[in-house]
Amino acid sequence: MKPSIYGLTFEQLSDWLVDHGEKKFRSKQVWDWLYQKRVTDFDDMKNVNQSCIDVLKENFTIETLSEEIKQESEDGTIKYLFKLHDGNVIETVLMRFNYGLSVCVTTQVGCNIGCSFCASGVLRKHRDLSGGEIVEQIMKVQQHLDEKEKDERVSHIVVMGIGEPFDNYDNLIDFLKVVNDKKGLSIGARHITVSTSGIAPKMYEFADEGIQINLALSIHAPTNELRTQIMKINRAYPLEKLMPAIDYYLEKTNRRITFEYILLKDVNDHVKEAHQLADLLMDKKHLSYVNLIPYNPVADNPYERSEKEAILKFYETLMDRGIKCGVRTEHGTDIDAACGQLRSKQIEKEKARKKAKQEKAGV
Repeated sequence: MKPSIYGLTFEQLSDWLVDHGEKKFRSKQVWDWLYQKRVTDFDDMKNVNQSCIDVLKENFTIETLSEEIKQESEDGTIKYLFKLHDGNVIETVLMRFNYGLSVCVTTQVGCNIGCSFCASGVLRKHRDLSGGEIVEQIMKVQQHLDEKEKDERVSHIVVMGIGEPFDNYDNLIDFLKVVNDKKGLSIGARHITVSTSGIAPKMYEFADEGIQINLALSIHAPTNELRTQIMKINRAYPLEKLMPAIDYYLEKTNRRITFEYILLKDVNDHVKEAHQLADLLMDKKHLSYVNLIPYNPVADNPYERSEKEAILKFYETLMDRGIKCGVRTEHGTDIDAACGQLRSKQIEKEKARKKAKQEKAGV
C-alpha cells in the first residue's frame, strides 16, 4: 500500500518534490489542492504539471480510509467508523460546540495503556496510525461538511480518541504540523489539545517542542494506589515521576494544563478524593483546570456512573479549595458515546458473522 500524501508536512513535501526533479513552487500548488480545495484525486490538480501528478500518483495515495458507519446524534454529534487499508477500523467523532466544530481523532489501532474503565483498551494495540491516517480523519470529516454546503469548517481538534498519542509521538507531531499549517487547514495551535495518560518522558519532549498546542493529562485518581487500580500505566509512571514532568511542562511553556478526571461511582468520586486531588494540584493551581467527566458505562465493565449529588460535591470541594474545574458536557450519548464502543461493537459483530459462516460451512 502506498503511503498517504497527508503524512507529509509542507516542508517534507517541498523537499520530496525537489528530490524528484520538480520545482519547489509545485509544493504550494499541491498543498493548496489538498487542503484548500480538498480534492480526492491527483488528476483534479488542474494547474499542476503532468510529470508532477504522475510522480505523486506513483508514490502516494490520497485516500486510505473508507467510511464504514456514520452515526448522528440528536445533538449534532457524528461518530464515524473508518476502515483502514489493512481492514482495521478506527473511530473519529465530530462534536458541535458554541465556539465551533471539534473533531476527536484516533492515533492507534487499539490501545496498550489498559485503563480499566475504557472501551478503547478492551482491544489491544495492533499498530500505530501513520501521520497521514491521522490527518485523513480530519479531511474526511471536513469533506463531509463541504458536501453539506453550509460553509462549516473544523475549527478545533482533540487528540483523545483510541490509543495513546505519546506512544505514537513522531507521527503525532507530523499530524499537528500539517493541520496547524497556515497554508492549509490553518487550525490554530491553541484550538488543538493532545491528551496523554501520562508517559512522563514524552511530556518533557513535548514541552521542548516550542508549540502552543494544549496538553491534557488523564489523571483519574489522586493517589498511586487508586490510580494504579484504574490505570496500569501508573506502575511505570507513578505520581512521583508524573508530577515533576508536569512541573517541567508548566515552567517551560507557562501554559495551562487540563487534568481529565473520570468519575466512577464509589471508586474515586468521594469528597476524600476531591481533597486529595486538591492537595496534589495546590502548588500549580494557577495553571491547572480539572475536567470532571461523568462515566459512560461500557458493556462487561464493573464501573457505574457517579450519582449527580456525588459529582456536585466533588465539583464544589475542588472549587472551595481554589482548584478551577468544570463538569464536561456530554455529546452523543445516544450513539455509542464511550470512546471505542462503536469499534468494539463492530468487531464483535464481525467475529459473530465469521463464526456463523464457518458453522454453516461445517468448518
